[in-house]
Amino acid sequence: MSQITACLFDLDGVLVDTAVYHYKAWRDLANSLGIEFTEEDNERLKGVSRVRSLEIILEIGNQTLEQEKMLALCEQKNTEYLKDVAQMTPAEILPGVVDFLKALKQEGILIALGSASKNAQLILERTGLLGYFDAIIDGRHVINGKPDPEVFLKGAEALSVQPENCVVFEDAVAGVEAAKNAGMLCVGVGEPETLALADIVVKDMTEMSVAKLRELEK
Repeated sequence: MSQITACLFDLDGVLVDTAVYHYKAWRDLANSLGIEFTEEDNERLKGVSRVRSLEIILEIGNQTLEQEKMLALCEQKNTEYLKDVAQMTPAEILPGVVDFLKALKQEGILIALGSASKNAQLILERTGLLGYFDAIIDGRHVINGKPDPEVFLKGAEALSVQPENCVVFEDAVAGVEAAKNAGMLCVGVGEPETLALADIVVKDMTEMSVAKLRELEK
């Protein structure tokens, strides 16, 4: 087994909790279209792009819209979402994240972000996490969304690390699939039955350590 030299993290649901802001913004937009949008529906939007998220909402409501109108609605959603993001603080970092990032730094393991979010840098700045990252690959840098491996392969490239030396941390099925498609190890963050393709699954970063990471090398 190759030595692990880099960790690549998804953002929402792994490092910080912005899911509630996404849900609120999408729910308000769906309601404006006369579509009922539940928290259960929102699970389908995890890890996918903004446009694909709107497509799913339209599918739920059996509606179709012209591309120009869809792009305008995506911008409208993002404007609402950013109002909440602008108020974010380090209090919204998920449990165990800072301790684990510090441990990785002390071990000399490189750290990158691999997120579909186009607002990733702003969120990292607002929560005080930006300084831990050696590279940031987000929705502004990729064409293909997860489960396509592009975001993680570009992360490895930015760190000058081979895919087999990387571990991805993901809370979404599409993200776990993207990690596997990239030829990388994957730690699922969430429920084992949902993230069955991951190499190991933890409930959150309080269950992670460098020692546990090294076990994946065996």
